[in-house]
Amino acid sequence: MIEVRGVRKAYPGSNGRAPIVALDGLDLTVHTQEFLCILGPSGCGKTTLLKAIMGLVTPDAGELRIDGQPALAPGPDRAMVFQNFALLPWADVITNIAFGLDLRGVPKAEREQKARDWIRAVGLEGFERHYPRQLSGGMQQRVGLARALAVDPKILLMDEPFGAVDAQTRRLLQEDLLAVLQYSRKTVVFVTHSMEEAVLLGDRVALMTPRPGRIQEVVEVNLPRPRPPDVEVNPRFNELKEYLWRKLRAMQITGAGHDR
Repeated sequence: MIEVRGVRKAYPGSNGRAPIVALDGLDLTVHTQEFLCILGPSGCGKTTLLKAIMGLVTPDAGELRIDGQPALAPGPDRAMVFQNFALLPWADVITNIAFGLDLRGVPKAEREQKARDWIRAVGLEGFERHYPRQLSGGMQQRVGLARALAVDPKILLMDEPFGAVDAQTRRLLQEDLLAVLQYSRKTVVFVTHSMEEAVLLGDRVALMTPRPGRIQEVVEVNLPRPRPPDVEVNPRFNELKEYLWRKLRAMQITGAGHDR
């Protein structure tokens, strides 16, 4: 379980300006093996929250615990998937996927076998020796997902991972992610700007307020799992999507800054 209590994070202002308060008094609980989507206006601190859970950002106040223990730095229980893929451009697919295992001292034969298992799981067989520049955006993101999952984290943090690909590829990647997580259960915290994506993927959706970010509401997504291919025709899917849009639209009227 991830517990975020009263977290505040501010960034120094530029040219003598006042600090930018990204998060202020944020409370959130993420249950074990839950898929939680975080949705909110641009600039509300979604990425800052994700980085704080990862241990990449230190809150100025409040506390963050994982399974009851303070989470003050990155740890082997967490892995992160970024929007911009963040692959090693000089390394081929199998080396990129095995990178985290290499850092943990896993012997070469074992880490390459695990990398090959994940290559198969994400549908990249035949591309083991290709380099990122030789792959489409969707394929690069599959590599990023496989790299994160190869180290077998308990918690998977995903920062708009499908935001840089076209709509068709995005839907395929969403389906791939759901399929992979069916047999590799994880606690997932998934940042998105898309109401449809949040309802399609999440068990719950946490709505964040404009900056400084707080949790306004957590919405239950009471749709069946595994999600059927035609889940969008379910009246409840559209009810949830429209409810989230009304909430977001009301927030947008107040204006927002830029994501941090």
